[in-house]
Amino acid sequence: MYPSSSVTDLTAVDAAVKAMELQVQAIKDRVRDETLAIPKAKKLIDASLKQQRKLKDMSVYPPTHVPERMSMLNLDTNRCLFPESSQQNNGSGPFKLDEDPAPPPPPPPKEKKGRSTPPLWFISAEELDSLSSYMRGRLTLEKVNAAINDMATYVEANYQLIAAPKKNVAGDRWEKALVIRDIAMHEAVKGKHFFLETDMKGPSLKPDNTGKAILTVLRHLGRVSETRLGHHRVIILLKPH
Repeated sequence: MYPSSSVTDLTAVDAAVKAMELQVQAIKDRVRDETLAIPKAKKLIDASLKQQRKLKDMSVYPPTHVPERMSMLNLDTNRCLFPESSQQNNGSGPFKLDEDPAPPPPPPPKEKKGRSTPPLWFISAEELDSLSSYMRGRLTLEKVNAAINDMATYVEANYQLIAAPKKNVAGDRWEKALVIRDIAMHEAVKGKHFFLETDMKGPSLKPDNTGKAILTVLRHLGRVSETRLGHHRVIILLKPH
């Protein structure tokens, strides 16, 4: 009798041998399948080469005459697909489809005439630093450019008020709309971007000491000019040089 440890080892060896036998058998089966598929692949390749040669010969020697039967078949097919066109063709001559003329290209979009978007001509740090410390005071680049953004907002609001029909304007604002329209037609303001001193309601530009200092800086830097029309102080936006 063998010791118990030897029996365990032999069992493990037997299991490993059986596993290897199964793997070898699987490999044999796969090789057999591949071997059987080789003749089929060769036949498929030969058939493909023959078809390629036929197509090549047909492209080199195209038929010079289409049989009458084929022409009539095409005519019947076209009649089935396009019955209305076939009825218009009274049978004389070969069948032809009535091609509609190509539609003309659409005209280019017309440019809208009228006001343009209020400009945002911000100042640079170099421009602000070029001012005297007395004129610059405590103003920063951010404060001045935020005020410029406010001014563009005032201009846009006035444009909308001018263009709005009376039915869309509240009664208390209709009087201002008439004033804005009269100012817009004045020779000194016509065609320019403008707003009134009474429009300066923030958030960055207000009619206080800081707002006055900002307007002084912008006048000096050529961003705005001012004029008085009646009781109204009008600020006009200018393009920097």
